[in-house]
Amino acid sequence: MSRRRFGLWAAAAVVLAVVGLYGLFKVSKARCFTLTGSVVCRVETARPAVALTFDDGPTERGLEAVLPVLEAHGARATFFLVGREAAQRPDLVRRITAAGHEVENHSWSHRRMAFRWGDSYTHELRRTEAVLDGDRGPGPRLFRPPYGKKLVGLPLAVEAEGLTMVTWDVEEPTTTDPARFAQEIVAQAKPGSIILMHPMYGANETARAALPRVLQGLKAKGLEVVPAGELIASGAER
Repeated sequence: MSRRRFGLWAAAAVVLAVVGLYGLFKVSKARCFTLTGSVVCRVETARPAVALTFDDGPTERGLEAVLPVLEAHGARATFFLVGREAAQRPDLVRRITAAGHEVENHSWSHRRMAFRWGDSYTHELRRTEAVLDGDRGPGPRLFRPPYGKKLVGLPLAVEAEGLTMVTWDVEEPTTTDPARFAQEIVAQAKPGSIILMHPMYGANETARAALPRVLQGLKAKGLEVVPAGELIASGAER
């Protein structure tokens, strides 16, 4: 093979590799698609309800802002908690469940869970389940992948552990205006939607400030706010 032809083949191989990696990247973050196992990003249901889900923590700052607002609006939500943080703050986990909300698995470390060994997925899932199980009642066991990332090994591990992988179809807009933040979420929401918000850390002030407006807007739209497990169950009853 001539040097020129070899160079062309090598260039083509590089291009294919880049395209393949980009394709895997896109698939890994697809909300409603997974190469293996299954994922729930929204629920087909006749019930006029949505699931409001909060990721990360728990933190004192987040709960102080969120729990009173949920109570004032008669809304119940799902908190996807980082196992390591939940283990450090069991009192906060108990506050969430005592208020009638779900606590679910968001991994132990909140590291991206792609391109890792199979046992590492299982280890993250089981450690977090062990922390949360004492504060849960009966019902489905849910898992949300950090950053929404999943490829092959993680969905298989989730399925093997008897968990349901849950992503979302409505997410936070990139704005620092609470009114616009709420407006965009409410505009996207429809029966069966799963809404993602991040209220737990210092940088999440916009989400915290927008929450009352989100709940008011959903109510005005005729949508009840329920935990993700309850919404999923309502879809299974169709």
